[in-house]
Amino acid sequence: MLLFRTILQPRALYLRYQSSWGFCLIRKCRMSSVPLAAICQVTCTPDKEANFAACMRLVEQAKEGGASMVFLPEGFDYIGSNQEETLKLSESLQGNTISRYTQLARKLGIWLSLGGFHERGEDWETDRRIYNSHIIINDTGSIVSVYRKGHLFDVELTGRGVSLKESSFTIPGHSLMPPVQSPVGKVGLGVCYDLRFPELSLALLRHGAEILTYPSAFTVATGAAHWEERGVFVDKPVSCVPIVDPWGEVLGDCGATEPGLALVEIDLQKLRDTRRNMPLQQHRRDAEFYCSLD
Repeated sequence: MLLFRTILQPRALYLRYQSSWGFCLIRKCRMSSVPLAAICQVTCTPDKEANFAACMRLVEQAKEGGASMVFLPEGFDYIGSNQEETLKLSESLQGNTISRYTQLARKLGIWLSLGGFHERGEDWETDRRIYNSHIIINDTGSIVSVYRKGHLFDVELTGRGVSLKESSFTIPGHSLMPPVQSPVGKVGLGVCYDLRFPELSLALLRHGAEILTYPSAFTVATGAAHWEERGVFVDKPVSCVPIVDPWGEVLGDCGATEPGLALVEIDLQKLRDTRRNMPLQQHRRDAEFYCSLD
């Protein structure tokens, strides 16, 4: 998931249209100098070539619409039909998939948030396990940060027919990464299930994050129980997930089913005003208070 504060200015004009291959784009006639970010929703399969073509088209549309940074969801590279296929299709950061995205970022002069990527672990030849990695690429095509998902999704919901054990084939990341200074603000990196752990977002917030990102590919059963956040911009590129402002107001989404993107203004002044009017960080107690029950 992404915690990413985004502002849709009420005076902006939005145009919605359908392309020949069925995605929708929400475009904005710019009326201010506030930076634009693009939040993308895609439907990925095991066909990596088709997935890249779909994502590339969205990135190109975002650039055309004036976005300076594009956020793609978890599993943007592919979604395997089973564990064996998921592992077989994985790559290293030096593989073809990330190389193509670095070239795309450099060609278009745009920042990319790619999460989560199926990254082969250091001991792949013997271990056969992967990381779930969130990668930031700058507008010159350089990888500036890689966060490897720290909280793995192991769940057994017998009543809903959900049984997942991410830890059986995924290595948990070892640490958080500092927020990345981007054209739309300081971006803190998470992935999907990480959102359930407030300690992660609070740590990133303490280190200056203005945008918290949690690219996600939820199951239907668990994803339906989504939430809203307050105090930062919330950006959650994933099917049917809205964009939420610092007060928890839903500002827009990409619709329920079709792949597409939404262009949104990132008004960091509103974030600063909100933090000034409701100074949550100043109201927090010391660590001893929160550990007093222990």
